[in-house]
Amino acid sequence: MLQVKIYTKKGDDGTTGLLYGGRISKADAGPEAYGTVDEAVAALGIARAAADGDLAERILAVQRAMFVVGAELATDPANRDKLEDGLTRVTTEMVGKLERSIDEVVDIRGLPTEFVVPGGSAVAAGLDLARTIVRRAERRSVAAAVEGQVVPFLNRLADYLYVLARLAEAEWVPSKESS
Repeated sequence: MLQVKIYTKKGDDGTTGLLYGGRISKADAGPEAYGTVDEAVAALGIARAAADGDLAERILAVQRAMFVVGAELATDPANRDKLEDGLTRVTTEMVGKLERSIDEVVDIRGLPTEFVVPGGSAVAAGLDLARTIVRRAERRSVAAAVEGQVVPFLNRLADYLYVLARLAEAEWVPSKESS
């Protein structure tokens, strides 16, 4: 049986391959952006591992959507015409779906009226960690001069993760010390 090796050694020169071909420096803005998206997906995995039911399904759906973001960011702009909406290119519909999801969670949970210290539960802490990583991915995507819906999607996603974290907390009660 032929064993496939995970290492290719192609990146040993400091470059990385792009979707639909081409190689660029690993230090370029694009790999910084999609590498940060990958970090966010992993942080979401921590949150999902501690979640159950509907919340776990919501987190999994976000993880899958993040693969679309990563695919678009990992494609040379000259090849972006080869991307497929919703599969490898972020769409306005994906942004709209996040907006509707945010509104739905806010209708269920409401919003805190003061600053929140992360850590209300393991799931919420994981979601808050993922949220901060998504914000970094958003900044990296801006630096990569990405056009289209990637930046709006990441912007809404950070908001969605914030409200999901509040939903994940067992019970949000303002502290008497902060009043």
